[in-house]
Amino acid sequence: MVTPRLTIRPADLDACRVLEASGIHPLLARLWAARGVSHPDQTKLAWPSLLPPAGLTHSAHAAGVLADALQSGKKMLIVADYDCDGATACAVGLRALSAMGADVDFLVPNRFETGYGLSPAVVDLAVRHRSGKPDIIITVDNGIASVDGVAAANAAGIGVVITDHHLPGDTLPDALAIVNPNQPGCGFPSKNLAGVGVIFYMMLALRAELRRRGVYAADGGPRLDTLSDLVALGTVADVVKLDANNRLLVTQGLQRMRSGRLQPGLRALFAVAGREPRSANGFDLGFALGPRINAAGRLADMSLGIACLTTDDEAQALEMARELDNINRERRTIEAEMREQALAAMEEPNAASGATVCVFDPGWHQGVVGLVASRLKEKFWRPTLAFAPAGDDEIRGSGRSIPDVHLRDALDLVSKRHPNLIRKFGGHAMAAGLTLGREDFPAFAPAFDAAVRELTGRDTFEPVIETDGSLESGYANADVAGMLQQQVWGAGFAAPLFLDEFTVRNQRLVGEKHLKLSLERGHQRFDAIWFGHDQSLPEHIQAAYRLEQNTWNGMVSVQLVIEHAG
Repeated sequence: MVTPRLTIRPADLDACRVLEASGIHPLLARLWAARGVSHPDQTKLAWPSLLPPAGLTHSAHAAGVLADALQSGKKMLIVADYDCDGATACAVGLRALSAMGADVDFLVPNRFETGYGLSPAVVDLAVRHRSGKPDIIITVDNGIASVDGVAAANAAGIGVVITDHHLPGDTLPDALAIVNPNQPGCGFPSKNLAGVGVIFYMMLALRAELRRRGVYAADGGPRLDTLSDLVALGTVADVVKLDANNRLLVTQGLQRMRSGRLQPGLRALFAVAGREPRSANGFDLGFALGPRINAAGRLADMSLGIACLTTDDEAQALEMARELDNINRERRTIEAEMREQALAAMEEPNAASGATVCVFDPGWHQGVVGLVASRLKEKFWRPTLAFAPAGDDEIRGSGRSIPDVHLRDALDLVSKRHPNLIRKFGGHAMAAGLTLGREDFPAFAPAFDAAVRELTGRDTFEPVIETDGSLESGYANADVAGMLQQQVWGAGFAAPLFLDEFTVRNQRLVGEKHLKLSLERGHQRFDAIWFGHDQSLPEHIQAAYRLEQNTWNGMVSVQLVIEHAG
């Protein structure tokens, strides 16, 4: 493991004072100010503070197109993506459109057969769909790059409405409407909506259009806030930046879960994950529910995940959730085996000497290589690509990067330096996918390494753990831990991590791989745990830690969860 450097986030004292003066808890004011919150309005996370849909380019036009289709009884087909964001986006679209009386069904591409997005092959499937050829295709969480697919749909007499959040290429598809906060010229203040956020906004715009046409009363139509649990799950699972608008969407979804008003599929997923919806938090969504939905797209077919999120039958939902849980267990077994093989390969001479990690095994599963890349990236702290066979003498790779290296730019540089080496690639700064000819892997690995060195001017990288500095001793208690757990933290709005000096009074191993500690600071004693760490610590340590509530026999106490210590 690479030893990280610990830093302290600079606190904006002026913003902190403004927030505190508005009645916000002093610790929250300090933490929020250090994360760029400068005004109390940015902490208002109730529905009236939601950015209005009208600011989303083409949303009114797209709403007109869909309202026309709806009123003339046209057949609609949602084409989804095969990850959790795509599945929740599909569920939001299906539930909202059905509630508005639409004739709507869905199609989700198989990652191993037709690949990502609305391709001509997916349009062929749409034409032959079980519910008949659609008049309109609505893409969710994909479509902005589907120039050929939209052309194929147009040629087949199918109109396309695109809802997406990914970055566009040089050419936009010839669709009836494109709703995407990241398309050129869109002035929507939040560029960080997930795919599920975009379709949710689209449904708000459609309801507003139907109200305008007199189909619904001025405040009538389906209650779309009932879908906020799905919006929260997809937003957290897709690891988009939690700006104020996304924090509002996630907060509303979590509040709905905590009040017990959640979709049967989500309730069932909480049950099989052994989690309690009444205390739902972002961690549950990102690490318990999200992976179980994602597992279907990685190993099987995302239709099961979408069916689980759209059924209203509690028993059926539980049956599907159990099936998703089994697929996720299988995914974990496959991933662990692949990770061990990858680590063994990294121990060979010179394997770990470059600026990057690039691994391939003919026995690997292409649905899981992204997770293996993620684990290796964490261990070696370098941009990492892992490849698996994809048929036709091709291999498909999935990559994860570190903040210092823009992964898509590195692949772009390889494709410019070696024009025929990469057959297909796409992605963004921190994650990307690509396809190579199997015989080209030996040439690709050094070319990728050279591209990263050229872009960064470096061949080693140092991980940095950002902390919030020392926790005021008066706040190191279970009540404050509970308050912090109620808030929404995540991508771009990191959960609080404190940094303090402790004396180690006691330490022992639990479960053979976790270190249980009794720590002392000043006159306070703390229970602490360091998950996945089995080495004993010296008497005096500096520790980066999270504050959590620990419930045991009905008693609630504070526990420190160690992230790093030395």
